[in-house]
Amino acid sequence: METIKAGWDLFQNEVLGMAWLNRLIGNLINACGFDTTGKIGGSIQFFIYDTIKIMVLLGILILIISYIQSYFPPERTKKILGRFHGIGANIVSALLGTVTPFCSCSSIPLFIGFTSAGLPLGVTFSFLISSPMVDLGSLVLLMSIFGWKIAVAYVLLGLVIAVVGGTLIEKLHLESYVEDFIRNGNSLDVPQEELHFKERMKFAWEQVMETAKKVAPYVLIGVGIGAFIHNWIPEEWIVRILGTGNSFGVIIATVAGVPMYADIFGTIPIAEALLAKGAQLGVVLSFMMGVTTLSLPSMIMLRKAVKPKLLAIFIAICTVGIILVGYFFNVISYLLV
Repeated sequence: METIKAGWDLFQNEVLGMAWLNRLIGNLINACGFDTTGKIGGSIQFFIYDTIKIMVLLGILILIISYIQSYFPPERTKKILGRFHGIGANIVSALLGTVTPFCSCSSIPLFIGFTSAGLPLGVTFSFLISSPMVDLGSLVLLMSIFGWKIAVAYVLLGLVIAVVGGTLIEKLHLESYVEDFIRNGNSLDVPQEELHFKERMKFAWEQVMETAKKVAPYVLIGVGIGAFIHNWIPEEWIVRILGTGNSFGVIIATVAGVPMYADIFGTIPIAEALLAKGAQLGVVLSFMMGVTTLSLPSMIMLRKAVKPKLLAIFIAICTVGIILVGYFFNVISYLLV
């Protein structure tokens, strides 16, 4: 058992966490005359290391996930979801959301397409919640920072929010609060061409390039914010606002994430820096969920598809779910100390 644990720790730290890269960059920065224990040198090391780590993992993950996604084009996904009913349909929809695009704004067009195709509203909302919050890429990236237990718990609880949220919306019978042009829309049932390995790899590589270009600015911004927090903001400030002494830290972090627009890759370096400075685990994870699920730009896009009452219910369900998850992780981390 000890051998397995040591092997896993080595994999998590050196492969997923790329600790070797951090040491290499630190040595190079020191050789250039900067002190990595100081604010400037430490900021440079954090920025270079996290940018390279996230972009490398990003490329590998998108390649794998996009290859899987090539088996689930919208029409095929619609047919799969159409075979299930009740809460089973919500579960399948939430799981399918994990192999779709990485941000809430790119998930909304698929949500609109599924709703226009006549899928139950609750099923489409389960998809809309899970797609940005718990994609497969987030599992691996979270493992690289928080370990596999926290990463798996984060994904499972995110799926619970998606399933419960979709089920509640279904039970409330809010179909009339979807904009008419979507409810009356038509979806063409276009037969999907059978792709071979080479075509799927080409599709996956194109997705890597397209997604990398799209998220790179947010990764750089996120890493920059993370480097600033990590090296320039006094630790006592973070602890006072987001540490164990503030019982409202989870709520503050959830609300603070709303104006931002980023995917999981852009929020990881900020979360990493906050955690290192003494923020509670639940606060950090609530912030990540708030940014990826409830960002203001995505809510503006969603308002074009649904009426204010349905939008408000969606936001309320997600907010309550995220806050509960945050406090759950705070309790768990406290018990494990």
